[in-house]
Amino acid sequence: MNSDNGQNLCKHVPTKIDNNSELMTESEVIRFLRIPEISNSKDYHNVIEHLKRVRGLPRIHICRKALYPKKAISGWVEKEIDAGK
Repeated sequence: MNSDNGQNLCKHVPTKIDNNSELMTESEVIRFLRIPEISNSKDYHNVIEHLKRVRGLPRIHICRKALYPKKAISGWVEKEIDAGK
């Protein structure tokens, strides 16, 4: 039996995710939502935190890291558009 406690389980996981990934990091969501173009905030992390708390920005947590499903973010944007009518 392997005694490395699962440390080698991720050795074949790519370190770079392509732009078509179904799960986005916070930095990718910031670019996807074009936050730098529309926000005067110096810390875009604060903008994302606000969207999570106040507007229900969808995310999942894996290994204590938030990841953002691209389809859920797109659906959330559509819902936000409809709510603004």
